[in-house]
Amino acid sequence: MFNLKKSKMYDNERGLYIAHCAEGALSINGKMANRHGLIAGATGTGKTVSLQVLAETFSQVGVPCFMADMKGDLSGISQPGAMSGFIEKRLPEFGIENPQFQACPVRFFDVYGEQGHPMRATVSQMGPLLLSRLLGLNEIQDGVLNIVFRIADEKGLLLIDIKDLRSMLDYVAKHSKEYTTKYGTIATATIGAIQRAILQMETQGADKFFGEPAFDIRDLLQTEGGKGIMNVLAADKLMMQPKLYSTFLLWLISELYSTLPEVGDQELPKLVFFFDEAHTLFEDTSKALIDKIEQVIRLIRSKGVGIYFVTQLPTDIPEIILGQLGNRIQHALRAYTPKDQRAVKTAADTFRANPEFKTDEAIMNLETGEALVSFLDEKGAPNIVQRAKILFPLSQIGAINEAQRLDIIRRSGISGKYDTMVDRESAFEVLLKQAEEEDALVQQQKEEAELAKADKSTGKKKQGVLGKVIKAIITAVTATIGTLVGTAVSNKVTGKKTKSNTSVAGKVVKNATSAATRTATREITRDILGNLLK
Repeated sequence: MFNLKKSKMYDNERGLYIAHCAEGALSINGKMANRHGLIAGATGTGKTVSLQVLAETFSQVGVPCFMADMKGDLSGISQPGAMSGFIEKRLPEFGIENPQFQACPVRFFDVYGEQGHPMRATVSQMGPLLLSRLLGLNEIQDGVLNIVFRIADEKGLLLIDIKDLRSMLDYVAKHSKEYTTKYGTIATATIGAIQRAILQMETQGADKFFGEPAFDIRDLLQTEGGKGIMNVLAADKLMMQPKLYSTFLLWLISELYSTLPEVGDQELPKLVFFFDEAHTLFEDTSKALIDKIEQVIRLIRSKGVGIYFVTQLPTDIPEIILGQLGNRIQHALRAYTPKDQRAVKTAADTFRANPEFKTDEAIMNLETGEALVSFLDEKGAPNIVQRAKILFPLSQIGAINEAQRLDIIRRSGISGKYDTMVDRESAFEVLLKQAEEEDALVQQQKEEAELAKADKSTGKKKQGVLGKVIKAIITAVTATIGTLVGTAVSNKVTGKKTKSNTSVAGKVVKNATSAATRTATREITRDILGNLLK
């Protein structure tokens, strides 16, 4: 139990002081903090403040955290808090005499790069499973997308940004027949549907998330001055696209799981990850992906990572995952309808009952800042649920101004690391070059074919002229011989003298040559004029 008269709110040796009940202080056991948790409750009941108290408590003992800031309220964790009438009134309830208001070291991030350091991933890092969810693909389209990723791997093509993915889809569509035997039918219509889904994603600004330099997950695991750095994601704009928001956070969790080494149970976790609006993660999600999420959440605790879901109802979380959330803070729920009453009963049933009160009735009567709290003990078993008041934050409650935000971003230890996007050679450039080479080869083959056709046509024309010349010579010679023979016969009959054979032969050749020359000249002239007039 805490000495509640201490000036400090946190006692590293005894646990992380979070709330106070009639029985005394309620704290999270550091060794059990990586066993995950849940913060639930209706809107306006104090979930955000509870998240802030948990986060800054972890920061004080050197544990970095990641959290999404839906309305800008969590940015105040970067500034020291101040005494107020509300806090002053509650000091005796917590046994605190002199609270030490203090800020936490903070880094701001933004998928769109507007309110913080950009956070990017490559298309390959996202992978076909998460990308399919982001694009809202059906089972057939999901199968084709997996084929596209497989072909890219086989060809050694990097899928970094959206234009790489588009180029790869176009390549597979054009060469689909080559892969049909190996992977099955790849319909052009299916490729077209995926391309349209990508276009829709681009119009929503999701394309800004894909590219390089890709975010290094190890940047979430840093400390400053012995305190864990609070990594705050600006999510007010991102939440307008719930599927992008949830898929992005799921990618971060998957990257943590695949990157971090096994460490087992430690005195404190290496990172605590708060997943606000957690219900978005499980909406329109395939069973295969939910099974994958369950596996990652179950195993990631051995990497030293604790995941805390923040949502309105415990029923927003699938039962198989809810069972793994051992540290619970349940704020008030309203039960105006039979459905609401069933939800309250379900929430009450997730706690270890306290004989002093009825859990379901307590949930409906909690005041703002009050909650039902149950943390795991040192053996990993849930404690009996207690009705408690959550501590007030030592940091500022509420948003900071733009000048403060910009100053924090400028002084950040990773300032400039992700600011400028890099576009190196990847699938788009390689396939574009390959397509240009293929087009050049096709053009060359076409030109060669046309040239061969022209040469063949010219050869036929030459053969045609020569044949006509030869025919003309034969005709002329035949005609001349016939004339001379006829003349000789006539002279013999009439008694006239006939010229010698030599003279006759010479005349034959001369006349034949002369006639052939005239004929050839006419034929060649006609061919030339014909070609000119074509």
